[in-house]
Amino acid sequence: MKIVAPKPFTFGDGKRAVLLLHGFTGNTADVRMLGRFLEGKGYTCHAPLYKGHGVPPEELVHTGPEDWWKNVMDGYEFLKNKGHKEIAVAGLSLGGVFSLKLGYTVPIKGITSMCAPMYIKSEEVMYEGILQYARDYKKLEGKSEEEIEKEMIEFRKTPMNTLKALQGLIADVRNHVDMIYSPTFVVQARHDHMINTDSANIIYNEVESDLKDLKWYEESGHVITLDKERDQVYEDVYQFLEKLDWEV
Repeated sequence: MKIVAPKPFTFGDGKRAVLLLHGFTGNTADVRMLGRFLEGKGYTCHAPLYKGHGVPPEELVHTGPEDWWKNVMDGYEFLKNKGHKEIAVAGLSLGGVFSLKLGYTVPIKGITSMCAPMYIKSEEVMYEGILQYARDYKKLEGKSEEEIEKEMIEFRKTPMNTLKALQGLIADVRNHVDMIYSPTFVVQARHDHMINTDSANIIYNEVESDLKDLKWYEESGHVITLDKERDQVYEDVYQFLEKLDWEV
């Protein structure tokens, strides 16, 4: 079976722009339906794809946060080059961490962070996540269990320098959250088993913006943009964007 590789996308041609950021080991499909929803409301949406994502897991382990941050900044510049002077950002998980980092790095109209971690998970837990991603990817490729097991043995020999760097990124962003003055909407799933959900309280309490909100979604798990309450999440993100003081 051939896997259709995910790609960056740009939807809409409205004056107001939103940068959409996916999670670690995820891809642009994480935020695609949100992008379509916002396009229908008159927004332009652009989602970059991080290097090493949506491709065989052997490629993922040779990339790291510096590569992905470059992809995020390229996405921001892409919207600026299209003529958008005001850009909001919405990100899931690692994308939420990058959304916050954008908030104290470049001018951002508003920030939506969804299920963004502020606590460092142990490398073991993160490594298990990568192994699961690798296994799932190989299944999608239509490989037999025997083949998968053989490839996983090889895969485990690859050093995972990415994880140490990822922990460093999360720690660094957490230390700078109090430098964010852009309006911020914190979205958190109650049944999020991937991160420590107290992260949402840290972000909400430490962001310095006068316009900030935190909402818990009682029925959802970590990939909240694709879960049971996704329609409510899309509507809430839209309502937040509508509150921003856009020039256009």
